[in-house]
Amino acid sequence: MSTAISLDRVSRTFGQVRALDDLSIDVQPGELLCLLGPSGCGKTTLLRVVAGLERPDHGTVRIGAVDVTGVPARNRPIGMVFQSYALFPNLTVAENVRFPLDVRGVSRTEADERVAELLDLVQLTSQAGRYPHQVSGGQAQRCALARALAPRPEVLLLDEPLSALDVIVRAALRDEIRQVQQSVGTTTVYVTHDQSEALAIADRVAVMNHGRIEQVDRPEEVYRDPTSLFSATFVGGRNRLDLPVHGGRVSLGAAFDVAAPAGANGRAMALIAPEDVVLGGPTDGGQPAIVSSRTFHGATTRLALLAEVDGRQIKLTAEVPSRVATELSNDAEVTVHVAPEHVRLFPV
Repeated sequence: MSTAISLDRVSRTFGQVRALDDLSIDVQPGELLCLLGPSGCGKTTLLRVVAGLERPDHGTVRIGAVDVTGVPARNRPIGMVFQSYALFPNLTVAENVRFPLDVRGVSRTEADERVAELLDLVQLTSQAGRYPHQVSGGQAQRCALARALAPRPEVLLLDEPLSALDVIVRAALRDEIRQVQQSVGTTTVYVTHDQSEALAIADRVAVMNHGRIEQVDRPEEVYRDPTSLFSATFVGGRNRLDLPVHGGRVSLGAAFDVAAPAGANGRAMALIAPEDVVLGGPTDGGQPAIVSSRTFHGATTRLALLAEVDGRQIKLTAEVPSRVATELSNDAEVTVHVAPEHVRLFPV
């Protein structure tokens, strides 16, 4: 069953730290919402408030039409997957999945059917009789996911469930979690500090900073059209250029020239995604620059560029296909151009 989640003006303070600051957000039924932000931004506190593991100082939390602000975690219709798996070491994989059903008094026949269904869903049928220390980290996390789903919760909460895994397993399990969530249709809140993870898995991404939500939108919109300076700097690995405003315009030599943002007082912050930095030959027009170094990423290569503009040395990063990068040696002379629509400007 899919159920909405609603937080209205929720605040939570720990000593002098305001972990959640008058925060409001709605999660739609069946949606997977990712809470994305740096350590200490409040995303795990928000998840724990939804779970009932933390009680807000102010505000209300609703699951469906029910106000659960004062309801303890054990009485909320949630399933939770922790970063540390939190499996019972003395129970097998199947027994771990079965545990919440036994606690709820589910009949043996019904529990057997549910465990078999979930083990098949997370591809652990062959590991059912093994103990947590006998399976891989990825398999243990799948077991934790199946256990959270066993009692058919209305809401699924995942707290950085992949951060302890190596990069290859993390990417594969990320996609599997998304497939499982879409299969069961459970409303899900997923906490991560990894932007690639959030952009790949979410229906919507909520970018958090200092206990507030900076932006919430579809992954494509968060990436391509950040609405705050923090969103623009945290998501996308953008070039960040502090530039002067002259006559209501902001420019970087011959690379671009755009209207200054409202509220700019002499300076503006220009943010540009590396893939939007277009390179040309020395005679192609644009701002002259020199390739200073490179970082190979397989299909693409990131080039570090140096350009001199109005007596200042400007550093830029461009992301180009690796087959193009192989034609450019270090110290190669290029020109740089950025389409005006790809320049995001904010007042300094």
